[in-house]
Amino acid sequence: MGLAVTAVVPSAGAGTRFGAGMSKPFLALLGRPLLAWTLAALEASEEITEIVPVLRKEDMEAGLKLIEGYSFPKIKRIAAGGHERQNSVLNGLRLLSPGGIVLIHDGARPLVDVSLIKDTLAAIEGYDGAIAAVPPKDTIKEAGEDSVVSKTLLRGSLWSVQTPQAFRYNTVMDAYERASAEGFSSTDDASLVERYGGRIKIVMGSYRNIKITTPEDLAIAEMFLKGVMAEKAVTDFA
Repeated sequence: MGLAVTAVVPSAGAGTRFGAGMSKPFLALLGRPLLAWTLAALEASEEITEIVPVLRKEDMEAGLKLIEGYSFPKIKRIAAGGHERQNSVLNGLRLLSPGGIVLIHDGARPLVDVSLIKDTLAAIEGYDGAIAAVPPKDTIKEAGEDSVVSKTLLRGSLWSVQTPQAFRYNTVMDAYERASAEGFSSTDDASLVERYGGRIKIVMGSYRNIKITTPEDLAIAEMFLKGVMAEKAVTDFA
């Protein structure tokens, strides 16, 4: 690829579903903060040269302690979170210099692996962006506000979008700035690039690469991690 890669990690979720006063990035996952698992995967990626976490202002001090305690040398600065995810990502992008590649990955997806990061970055060649996604396992129906089904979508052409998502900096920054000026919002980075004519390549993601949104997700992530650790122990022993 030849271009510097910076990872922007939106992690400004309040974690309201986990109880009052809980901050999602610092929820315990097998004895380690949730965000630490995510940052460790990005730190281990040879392609990434810098990591920029985006945290709520009230989480900045805890974030600095986490970075110092777990040693993430690729983190040299932290961006302040915004009111919505889109604002948080834009704040992170505004810290960067023009040029290079941006990998955007949710801090609440702690099970991402290095190979998926590598595949997503490799897929950007010839496109405006590349995103990890998986085919949905369930039939998807479309319904109106009255909850009456209007259409059953063809599952074979559908993808459930994840992060990481990779873009050329100038492309994604232009899309974010234009969307901000127009008041258009989305929870998906690629949709902003698509809005302004960008071509996006899909990379096969992983069903393990879940986003932690509810307490049930945290329990599933623990189960997956224990399985990965058990597999690694068997491999190391062999």
